[in-house]
Amino acid sequence: MGNRITVDPNICSGKPCIKGTRIMVTNVLGMLAGGYSAARILRAYPELDREDVSAALEYASMVIDEEKVIARS
Repeated sequence: MGNRITVDPNICSGKPCIKGTRIMVTNVLGMLAGGYSAARILRAYPELDREDVSAALEYASMVIDEEKVIARS
């Protein structure tokens, strides 16, 4: 992930974004969840590169790993 993901309260209300852009991590993740390939995301956002897409996934994995999940029975 390196320093590709930033959180700045003055940009996108402090939501995690790809550094140097206003493209939120949730936008990239939503596209992936919707079936977009990395190549298609890069066509939609030419200012990104493949490492940015990977960083968004890595960031999501890191956040989920820190979450406590309460199972419902």
